[in-house]
Amino acid sequence: MERPYDIFGQFFNKLQEEEANMQTVNLMVVGKTGVGKSTLINSVFRENLADTGIGTPVTRHLQKITKPGVPLTLYDTRGLELDQAVQQEIEQEILDEIEARFRVGASEHFIHMLWYCINSGTRRIEAFEIEWIRAFAARLPVIVVLTQSVGKDYKELAKYIRELNLPVKSIHPVLARDYEISDDIVLPAFGLRELVDTTFDCLPEAVRTAFINAQKVNVQRKLETANRAVLPFITAAFAEGYNPLPFADAALLVPTQLAMLARLTVIFGVPINKTLMTSIISAVLGTGGATAIGRTIVANVFKFLPGVGSLIGGTINATTAAIITAALGLAYNQVMAAIVRRIYAGESVSEAEMVALMKTKFSEQMKRGKELLKSGQHEDSGDE
Repeated sequence: MERPYDIFGQFFNKLQEEEANMQTVNLMVVGKTGVGKSTLINSVFRENLADTGIGTPVTRHLQKITKPGVPLTLYDTRGLELDQAVQQEIEQEILDEIEARFRVGASEHFIHMLWYCINSGTRRIEAFEIEWIRAFAARLPVIVVLTQSVGKDYKELAKYIRELNLPVKSIHPVLARDYEISDDIVLPAFGLRELVDTTFDCLPEAVRTAFINAQKVNVQRKLETANRAVLPFITAAFAEGYNPLPFADAALLVPTQLAMLARLTVIFGVPINKTLMTSIISAVLGTGGATAIGRTIVANVFKFLPGVGSLIGGTINATTAAIITAALGLAYNQVMAAIVRRIYAGESVSEAEMVALMKTKFSEQMKRGKELLKSGQHEDSGDE
């Protein structure tokens, strides 16, 4: 009897490796008590971090918030509304922490971004806040976030702050949650996507994937990041098929594909549900020993790529290996996007629906690959 090929054990091991290897993005959120920092944090990041994260004191007025499985460290300030002496103490604590992390020398320890939050309802920015923002912006990227932006006051405040010409990356009015004015009138939340996109653009490349994982506002950005992440695995599969693989060895592609699926899962920040993920993956790759999995791959080739040159001699060539891997990755990304959209909307995730979606999207991507292959063969033939 053939020894079972533990495809799912490999996948979940790779998943743990990807999570362990992902750098953490470090974000400092500064603002007075009552400005709405917790609401902002919970609205932008998954897992309601402000409520469920583990808070660890760093200084008297600065705490670090983390949560296992979320590659984000938040630094939150307290006591800004107190007297001038305390404010000066807090400013120095923040600057000292920023400098201390830069002195470590490794970018993963840096504070990568600072959000300075001001309640738009106050219609003012205080002199000490202007001084603080200038001091912080001299050391790291700063975005001014105008919270609770309701009515026209926030527009006037934003205009005033812009005219100060502060050295900040942007000034973003936001309404983190829908605001009920009356039983019949509700102002919809706004500004979070723009805040997420600007933050992403200002972050170092090394921690952008961590930020994409942690944020829940822009699923399209997760999808775009994940689609780009498929490319190196397509290249790897192409290399594996450079010397055509006999059908009997088709399962040799699987380790590359499992590594790809693990990385894509981590990019989306999908909560680990072993039953759901096992069903989604087996819908395309199948289960059982290496021979059975190889047969599933070959069956997909015959089903979606009949008559292409890669099948001559009973082998899978580089192009076919790349098409299969691309189809698998791009289809999986569509399913992951559907899952997180439902989770963030507070809806249930149906295993049967996600399995059906995986099969549909894989079929679509394989057919697209076939058309691209035909187009390439047509161009190579010199036909008009």
